[in-house]
This record gives sequence, C-alpha cells and structure tokens, in this order.
Amino acid sequence: MKIALIKERKNPPDRRVVLTPAQAKELMEQFPGLEIVAETSDIRAYSDYEYRQAGVKVVDDVSDADVLLGVKEVPVDALIPHKKYFFFSHTIKKQPYNRKLLRAILDKNITLFDHETIVDEKGKRLVAFGYYAGVVGAYNTIRTYGKKSGLFDIPRAIDLKDKAALIKTLKGIKHLLPPIKIVLTGKGRVGNGAKEILDAMELKEVSPEDFLNKTFDEPVYTQIDVDWYNKHKEGKPFDFQEFFTKPENFEGDFEKFTKVADIYIAGHFYGQGAPYILTRKHLQAPDNRIKVVGDISCDINGPVATTIKASTIADPIYGYDPATGQEIDYKNDNAIACMTVDNLPNEIARDASEGFGQNFEKYIIPAFFNGDKDGILQRAKMTENGQLTERFKYLQDYVDGQE
Repeated sequence: MKIALIKERKNPPDRRVVLTPAQAKELMEQFPGLEIVAETSDIRAYSDYEYRQAGVKVVDDVSDADVLLGVKEVPVDALIPHKKYFFFSHTIKKQPYNRKLLRAILDKNITLFDHETIVDEKGKRLVAFGYYAGVVGAYNTIRTYGKKSGLFDIPRAIDLKDKAALIKTLKGIKHLLPPIKIVLTGKGRVGNGAKEILDAMELKEVSPEDFLNKTFDEPVYTQIDVDWYNKHKEGKPFDFQEFFTKPENFEGDFEKFTKVADIYIAGHFYGQGAPYILTRKHLQAPDNRIKVVGDISCDINGPVATTIKASTIADPIYGYDPATGQEIDYKNDNAIACMTVDNLPNEIARDASEGFGQNFEKYIIPAFFNGDKDGILQRAKMTENGQLTERFKYLQDYVDGQE
C-alpha cells in the first residue's frame, strides 16, 4: 500500500501536514507493507530534506499512490481520478463555494474521506486541528485588542516559533490590561485551546453569573456553553439533547453578555438551524460594550454578525460598523475590531501538524490494516463509485444545485 502526502495547492498557502517526517517513519516501521512518499513542496512546515532524512521518498509525481493525504481542499484540476483522498473538503454543511469540488470528486470516481467526518461510534471527532485554532485564535484576539486600544503591540503568531513562544509573548500583558471582561463561547477542542491561552496569561476565570452581575478590578473571563446563550422559546428548562436535535425550538440569549463584555471569543461549534448568537440588533443597541470579536469558528454571514468575511494571516484584522453592517477601518471609534482568520493552526504549523498526525497515526492508518474493525473508514467515506455514500445522501440536492 502506497500513501502520498500531497502538496497543498490552495491559496493562501497552508503549511500544515497530515503526518510529520517522524510519524511517517514510525508508520512504515510498524506496517512493513506500507510505503509513504511526500510530494515535493516548498511551502510545508517540514522541508523535503526533513522527510528524506526520515527515510521518506520525496517525489514529483504521486499518481501511483493508492491514498493521498492533504489538509485543505484540493483544486479541481489537481484531483487524480480513481484515488482515495483525505482532506477537509468543506462540503458537509453544503458550503456553496465548494459545490463544484464535490461534483468533480464524484465525476472523477474519487473515494473521499473528509477529516471532519472521521468519528468514533459515538460520533466524536478523532482527528482535528481545533485545539490549535483555539490557541492561536485567543492569542490573535488579545493582539487585536492591543492594536485596537493602542495599549500594546505584540508580534503575529506566525512570526513566532510555536505555542510556547506565544505564551511567553503574552506573559506580562495582563498588567497592561484595564479591568475588561472576556466572554468565550465553546467548551470543545477550540474553546479549551483558547482557554489555555487565557489561563497562561493568568487572567482570572469567573462564573457566568459573576461575569454578568459583578464588577472586578482586574481583567476576567468566563467560558460558557450553549445553555448560557440559548433559551427555549416556550420558557422550558434548557435540555442539551433537545437543543442538538431540535434547535428550532430555541432562540438566542446572548444579549445579556453584550451589555457587560468588552471582548468576545467565539470558539463554539455551530450546527445548522441553531439560533444566531451575536446579531446586528445586539451590536446596534446603545448598551452594547463589545469592541473586539475573535471569531475562531469563522462561519461567514453566520451566527456572529461581525463575521462578514474571513480575514487572512497577512491581514488578520478588519473593522465592522454596527450601524451599516459594513467593513470600515478597525481603528475607527465606531468600529468593532474583528479577527476571523480561517486557517489559524497554520500559524503554528509544526505544533498543529504534530498533534493532528498523532491521532491520524493512532486511529486512521491502522484501519487500513485491521479490516477497519472499528468502522472508522466506513463512517468517514463520503463518496464511492461516483456516488454519495448512504450517510451523506443528504448532500444530493446540494450536488444537484437545488440547495
């Protein structure tokens, strides 16, 4: 069996890899029938030289590989027919901008395994970059506050070596902050990655109740789950199971936080049909206090009204005018400064790749050699023989252009 690590071709470039040189070497030693090659690349976080040093062949042509591993979407003209591919296709939510990609995958008889669909029998994600998105997203949000307020200016995350360097840079920033309040939504990988950064800054964590009702003489933050920013339309007690299965029974309840929070870090997962969280109405209210939004989740024109576009690593901050809903200079007095970079883990690409690869090495590669005894590959398989698999038949109207 031959696996190829493909060159990332999406623009802007992504430096992450599915398997590091050391991980590729370990896998070839563990599975004697496995050969891993790397398509030559001048952009990835690990150089061609590092792969060669680990005993991984670096090649110009990967068309003889059985399985191709990438991170971001593969451009349509670069797809090799009749292959098995792993990458983030960004199609499972029926994203309009990738409809042509999914059509091409079907037309070219490609078997697609989307990283996002790789789950255990309970539906828990097995491989993800979310934790690293949270780490970088929180760092970038603090950096955005510094630039918006003029209180401090710290380097971009991508200009620092790794997570440890981010944390070192943030040491002491607490003493430059006024007694602001930061609200963080999400308690999954993303939210907990962001929390780790806030904790490393030695910011005080307070309960949601105290956050809403008390004043403090130092900067504080609170981390909230969906039950704090949604409520049942009929006034019933919040039920997590009902929320995730029948989100239409609920409405947003985030406004109480906009009245007291200065910074909002969005690290939640947003499901289809769920209520919007931060709305234009909230932001236009005279008692809205939020001046900085770091939307790590980055659903454009979605649950966070300020996220009108994805920003870039090169130009990470833009301003949002609550009165018009349009982009303005983030330093404008009326502007809310927004950070919506959609490939945050790319800023600490080596750390992120190593973490992602550990789980890929642990769960995915063995499935090819043990008959997929846990059903991991079967559950993750989106397309086969030019058709959507049963689990993903819901995408048919999207493919047909009716959605």
